[in-house]
Amino acid sequence: MSGLRTRDEAPSAVILVGGEGTRLRPLTDSLPKPMLPLLDRPLLAYTFDHLRFAGVERVVLACGYLPTAIEEHFGARFDGLELEYRVEPEPLGTGGGLRFAASGFERTFFALNGDSLREADLRRLLTFHRERRARATILLTRVSDPSRYGLVRTDDRGRVLGFVEKPSPDQIDTDLINAGLYVLEPDVLDLIPHGRAVSIEREVFPLLAEQGSLYALSLPGYWLDVGTPASYLQAHLDLLERDGRVVVDESAEVSADAILLPPVIVGPNVRIEAESRIGPFVHLGRDVRVGRQVAVRRAAVLAESKLPPQAVIARAIVHPQLGALTP
Repeated sequence: MSGLRTRDEAPSAVILVGGEGTRLRPLTDSLPKPMLPLLDRPLLAYTFDHLRFAGVERVVLACGYLPTAIEEHFGARFDGLELEYRVEPEPLGTGGGLRFAASGFERTFFALNGDSLREADLRRLLTFHRERRARATILLTRVSDPSRYGLVRTDDRGRVLGFVEKPSPDQIDTDLINAGLYVLEPDVLDLIPHGRAVSIEREVFPLLAEQGSLYALSLPGYWLDVGTPASYLQAHLDLLERDGRVVVDESAEVSADAILLPPVIVGPNVRIEAESRIGPFVHLGRDVRVGRQVAVRRAAVLAESKLPPQAVIARAIVHPQLGALTP
């Protein structure tokens, strides 16, 4: 099969969004991680874009922590996607959460974590999965420092041979890691114990690897795990670099003698006062107020934040209640 041509062939997707985002506190004290703003859009919206581009039409969200905020924002449909919310009665881990959310699925589906940015070709991943007649297929990505992650070892056809968690230097023989996105057959759910927290990566995938039915494929494309304040800021900087311009919303008010150094994105209803210097690599979210003689560079200034006169902000996330957070 080479593509997604009919509605019947379009796979569904399950997104795990139940985590508390503890590494991102205090940003996630009152907001679930998938709803953190990224250039004035929730992080989760970028995942929806990626899935829709791959032909996905239905998404089930496995929720846990502060689920109401997600459902109230996106509703039952978002940009052509049909959305369903299933709230875990207790934390069930990646495996338990998938079994809970994908109950009733009868066709091949995507399963993924909701806290990463990815741009790999998921149609190609799905085709690979079907050609290998796999029960599960892992998307792999290359990283510069594999020691921080779990390595995935494969043969020349992509069959998974084994895993190495947090490898020591002498164990690193590949730079390919699990990117947190899978193609699964519904019968994989039968391998997940019911009613308790289960890690699909540590409990289910090793079993499938032993059976020879687990595959993995490395695909080119951007990938970032947005799990810490540093990576959250990096996500902003990466998207700004991609645009590379000075973009000012038509509703913004920018003093004639303010300096904007690209890349800069100025959101709706922002006001920048005289003699301020904004950029490079700055996003000013909606309704931000920038006082006189403010200097900002390599920063994400979140919506409704206020920068007082003569403030100097560098490599920081600015929150309207928490102030400047330096990762």
